[in-house]
Amino acid sequence: MFVDAQPVGFVSTTETERARRFYTDVMGLSLADDGFALVASVGGGKLRITTLPAFAPSEMPCFGFLVPDVTAAVRGLAAKGLAFIRYDFLGDAQDADGIWNGPDGAQVAWFKDPDGNLLSIGPTG
Repeated sequence: MFVDAQPVGFVSTTETERARRFYTDVMGLSLADDGFALVASVGGGKLRITTLPAFAPSEMPCFGFLVPDVTAAVRGLAAKGLAFIRYDFLGDAQDADGIWNGPDGAQVAWFKDPDGNLLSIGPTG
């Protein structure tokens, strides 16, 4: 039943217009306003950005973007001023771009949106 379901992810914001600017200008997404949330089509799923009066961002990633070339995506976002998170406990496993290179070849980079939501970039496939 759920194998073919369309996934949807949720992030929260306290400032709708600030979130709109970030997700359109920095992330390059097209957003629609459905009257309750800003909604982006991402791959085969949706990302809903809901405005709340207050919330506490999670310390775990709440949404990830899977891309064909992690390094190109990270460098493209860094060129727009986005800072990537470096974790001390990962040491040299994170490269100069802030990309974690796992022992199995996996790559992940982490960053935050203006509301502090932790997001990630990883490889497709």
